[in-house]
Amino acid sequence: MISVFKRPPFIGLFAFLMVFILQGLGHTQMVLMERLFGDEHVIAAAIIMGLVGCGVVYWGVRRSDNENLATWLGFIGGTLIWDGWVEFSFVFYAHHLAVPPLIENGEVVTKAEYLLLPSSIGVLFSTLAFFVLNRETRCNAFRWMHRNLRMPVGRPTLNYQRNVSSIVAMETIYVTWFFYVFLLVIYDKRILGDDHPAMYGILFLFVVWSVYLLNRLRKFTRVTSAFRYGIPTAIIAYNVAEILGRWNVYTDIWIEPEKYTGQIIAFFGGLIVVAGIFALFPSTDVPDAEGTPG
Repeated sequence: MISVFKRPPFIGLFAFLMVFILQGLGHTQMVLMERLFGDEHVIAAAIIMGLVGCGVVYWGVRRSDNENLATWLGFIGGTLIWDGWVEFSFVFYAHHLAVPPLIENGEVVTKAEYLLLPSSIGVLFSTLAFFVLNRETRCNAFRWMHRNLRMPVGRPTLNYQRNVSSIVAMETIYVTWFFYVFLLVIYDKRILGDDHPAMYGILFLFVVWSVYLLNRLRKFTRVTSAFRYGIPTAIIAYNVAEILGRWNVYTDIWIEPEKYTGQIIAFFGGLIVVAGIFALFPSTDVPDAEGTPG
C-alpha cells in the first residue's frame, strides 16, 4: 500500500496535511502549557522549549548530509523556537506591562500578547529585506520578485551547499510571523477590522492562493522539496481557517482541549500516521520542475 502513496499527488498532499494540522496543534500546545505550568513557570518552560528547538536545528545542521532528516529537524526546531521564544516573549511582556486584551460584547476577541505582536512589523520587514536580496535564495516568491521587478542580485555561487536545517527553520518562523502580523494588522478596526467588507476579498484571495499552491504541490516527486513547499502552502491555507474562526463560522477546537479532547487526539493520531507514511517515502528522486520555495 505504501508504494501506492510514493507518487504524486500523495507526496505533496501528505506534506500539506502534516503542516496544516500542526498549525492547529500549535494553538493547543500553547493553551496546555499555560494551564500546566501556570503564569509562574510557563515562561521558564517556554525558554527551555526554544533552547530545545535550537538544539534540534543544530542536530539538523550536523546531519546536513541527509537532506530528508535535515528538513524535518529544521521544521520541528523552527516550530519549537517560534512557539517557545517568540510567542511566549509577547505573552511575558503583555503580562509584564499589564496590557489588557481586546474585548467585544463581553468576549475576548484578541489576547493581549497578539495586540503587541504587530509592533514587530519593522523588525520583520527590515530583516526580511536581507533574505529577499540574498542571491543564494531558492525561494520561488523571491525569485519571482527578482525577475519581474527587475531586481538583479547577482548569480548564485556555483556548487553552493545550502544549510537545509537552518533554512527550513527560518522559513517556518518567517512565514508564520509574516501572516500573524498581516492578520492582526487587518483585524485592527482603525485599519479594516474583521467585519469590514474587504475581508471577504482577502479571504477569497487566500482561497485562490491556497488552491494555486496546492495544485503545484501535488506535482512534487521529492519528499524534501514537497515538505519545504508544503510549509508556506499549509500556513497560507490555514489563514482561511483563521479568518473563518474569527467570524465564528466554526468552533475552534484547538483552544479548548478539555472540551474537544477526543477530536484533538484523533487529529494528533492522524498526524502520526501521515508522518509515518511520509517517512517511508524516498528522500531523493527526480528533481521537481517547480524547484523549492526556500
